[in-house]
Amino acid sequence: MTSETRRRRAELSDFLRTRRARLTPGDVGMAVAGRRRTPGLRREEVAVLAGVGVSWYTWLEQGRDINVSSDVLDAIGRALRLSESERAHAYLLAGLNPPTTQGRRDAEVTPELRRLLDTWTPPAMLRDRYWNMIAANDAAQRTFRYGDTDHNCLIAFFTNARYRAMHVEWESAAPGVVAAYRADAAHAPGDPEFARVVADLSAVSPEFAELWGRHDVGPPVQAVKAIRHPEAGDLFFDMTTLAVVDHPYWYLELYNPR
Repeated sequence: MTSETRRRRAELSDFLRTRRARLTPGDVGMAVAGRRRTPGLRREEVAVLAGVGVSWYTWLEQGRDINVSSDVLDAIGRALRLSESERAHAYLLAGLNPPTTQGRRDAEVTPELRRLLDTWTPPAMLRDRYWNMIAANDAAQRTFRYGDTDHNCLIAFFTNARYRAMHVEWESAAPGVVAAYRADAAHAPGDPEFARVVADLSAVSPEFAELWGRHDVGPPVQAVKAIRHPEAGDLFFDMTTLAVVDHPYWYLELYNPR
């Protein structure tokens, strides 16, 4: 075991003990028998709740060099009533990739984010990891002419005829857009929501299906966006994508006019 692994195992040991100490048998639906000398659940009680061996769980809390699978860690997390952040922390300490959080198009936008969108005078939008549009300010809807049926940035790029007609460099930009989406999807192999977006778009856009079949992968799209608006004329924007730290897999896209 390397020194880094020993340090993480020691942190995991302390973390599990503190999570166990904050719970009582009553919190997890267990009957209390006799007096307890220390607060919290006992190791054997956590092992029973998680469906693992008492010796194995004891070794885990002792920081021993044992294999820990994501399934077993999830079971322990449920037994200890870990929050989403605590569960991800336990994964990292165990040397595993944290589980992903599913994106939701109907997720509630915080008042702070809504005010930021509304007070940003140029176009701005909030999207999730699947490029589903969660919210957009009035400037984005007017400038890019998004309609009521536009719920996903990738799908709108290929199927919104009004947006496509305005995009000055649509044909040259399309391969990079698809390559960036494939790079995002590669972070969550087997995720059904990525697969759904790809399947839905492939069914209605042969152009997308052909580009997706190339298996090109590229960096996030941060290029200049050139729009030929029917009323405002030629518009040029620098697009910057910012991660929303307190909400995993939400991204804020800000369009700054040149």
